[in-house]
Amino acid sequence: MSEDKKSLNFLEQIIEEDLTNGLDQSKLRFRFPPEPNGYLHIGHTKAIGISFGLGERYNAPVNLRFDDTNPAKEEQEYVDAIKEDISWLGYKWANEVYSSDYFQILFDWAVQLIKDGKAYVDSQSSEAMAEQKGTPTQPGVDGPNRDRSVEENLDLFMRMKNGEFNEGEHILRAKIDMQHPNMLMRDPLMYRILKKAHHRTGDDWCIYPMYDWTHGESDYIEQISHSLCSLEFNPHRELYDWFKEQVYTYGKDTYPMQPKQREFARLNLSYTIMSKRKLLKLVEEGIVNGWDDPRMPTISGLRRRGFTPDSIKKFIDTVGVAKRDNIIDVALLEFCIREDLNKKAPRVMAVLEPLKVVITNYPEDKEEWFEAENNQEDEAAGFRKVPFSREIFIEKEDFKEEASSQFFRLKLGGEVRLKNAYIIKADSVVKDANGNITEVHCTYSDDTERRIKGTLHWVSIKHAVKAEVREYDRLFLDEAPDSHEDKDFMEFINPKSLKIIEAFVEPSLTESKVGEQFQFQRLGYFNVDTDSKSEALVFNKTVGLRDSWAKQKPQTNTDNNQQKQPQKSTRSAIDQIKSYGKKYDRMKPEQQDQAKAEIQALAKEVTYQDLEPLFGTSVKKTGTRVITMISLGVLLDNGLDKNEAIEDFINKALEDKSDLLVNEAKAINN
Repeated sequence: MSEDKKSLNFLEQIIEEDLTNGLDQSKLRFRFPPEPNGYLHIGHTKAIGISFGLGERYNAPVNLRFDDTNPAKEEQEYVDAIKEDISWLGYKWANEVYSSDYFQILFDWAVQLIKDGKAYVDSQSSEAMAEQKGTPTQPGVDGPNRDRSVEENLDLFMRMKNGEFNEGEHILRAKIDMQHPNMLMRDPLMYRILKKAHHRTGDDWCIYPMYDWTHGESDYIEQISHSLCSLEFNPHRELYDWFKEQVYTYGKDTYPMQPKQREFARLNLSYTIMSKRKLLKLVEEGIVNGWDDPRMPTISGLRRRGFTPDSIKKFIDTVGVAKRDNIIDVALLEFCIREDLNKKAPRVMAVLEPLKVVITNYPEDKEEWFEAENNQEDEAAGFRKVPFSREIFIEKEDFKEEASSQFFRLKLGGEVRLKNAYIIKADSVVKDANGNITEVHCTYSDDTERRIKGTLHWVSIKHAVKAEVREYDRLFLDEAPDSHEDKDFMEFINPKSLKIIEAFVEPSLTESKVGEQFQFQRLGYFNVDTDSKSEALVFNKTVGLRDSWAKQKPQTNTDNNQQKQPQKSTRSAIDQIKSYGKKYDRMKPEQQDQAKAEIQALAKEVTYQDLEPLFGTSVKKTGTRVITMISLGVLLDNGLDKNEAIEDFINKALEDKSDLLVNEAKAINN
């Protein structure tokens, strides 16, 4: 038990203490309470994972409750999307409930508060009320309507409910303390007049309860044991408790347990905004093509882009539950999807920037079908057939007319291996009038047992299938686009966040279905978009094989009001990487994930000269060889060409007994 307690996060510790102090475990009940005024985004996945995760841990029910108190912004579309997203993540709720289910009892309790002298109707303008409320350092003052009689307040409130007044004429306020240090306790609003139809209750009501009044009382009615919310609600806890204590007087016989509110740090992601209002602006202004645009941080956008439930859950687990807000690098989310798809995604061949290759000694009318492994990480994935012919496409960047000895792709006079096929040698090129290479003429050798350093993917032109590929970059160029007081977040939109490519793919992909995921060998992970049809394939790029953003990451000034970043270590990047070597292979999987992300970040600052001496590390020092392989992957992705020393290091790793090392070597060879 002691070992288990060591791994508890602070929320689990609170629950364990409550159970120790007498709370019956059968009374545990949690909820996830979204407002149906937009689509869920990656930030919500943390709250979802915490509440539903606790439900699974303690075998306790979790309600899905829609806090639908504002008909001006809420729609059934959002309700349906939220339910779909949570189900897709793999969670099941005990009850689907709505705050609007409780409108009548909330109204009845409000009437009781008026009768007890704890609520009153205020008829002032919003400007007058704001002036009376004071500031964080200056107490408020009582307004002229605060001492209205109970009878007058009841009369006005009933007439508000009956629709006799216009919007803004009257509001109902709790009567607490206008001099309270916490401004939220200075007679907060409870009801306002809003003559708009509700998506569930229609025109039954023309007054609607405010969020702070509704939220806690809904928890109380549902007998939620632990009301878990993000840190922004910490100042609201005092008001949450005040309302709860008042209604407990009225409802204790029916609702004996009072909920406990506790707060955790929200999830903030770099190069991303988490405001539904701002996300809606992107949709309304046509910056993106709807809430499920693959550039959006919405769950539906991530799903359409190719992210998996497992990768998102792994990301949330890795981030953990914290008490202080921080910004998580989006590279960690991308790392999690790479790790997941590396195990699951079939390998296929596609060419995004085609260069024609003619194999002059291969018969013109001949074609062959070679066997190709679907996924070397999954023995059950099996094999498929890929066609080969005299004319093929390769990637334009995989050929150079002249290149150094460290360029291990195709060059004049040089040889490469075609994946699953023959070895070819480049003999000559054909150029257009402008000197651009349009064809490479090669000869092939069927002596495929020879050791050749470079391997290229390719597609037979005769069998190639055209496909639209949508390559996505980050939607914002700034790491924290909505943190600048003097600039609008829209100023940081990346004008090159979407690139549409006409690509060529192997014919096996004509049978692919919407949502299916693939690794385009040596290019990245892609999935079939919802726009795709059998006669017009469309693929979204989910993520590259490695982080390619680092080499183009813009430098941004940090505002004074932003959270201070930890000071950089005075040790060199290579020394910091080496420090992981002694312990990496003994870490738990979740620790390895975090360490790997940190090593990859550090590797952006090291040179080949720093890394090469580690190639000769003793076989016994598995951890050091693994961290060296991880770092090498970053250097190769950032433009380093393979040389003989690199090839030898990788090949030895592929034959090693350590699965950790073998897997990292395979990732580089993909």
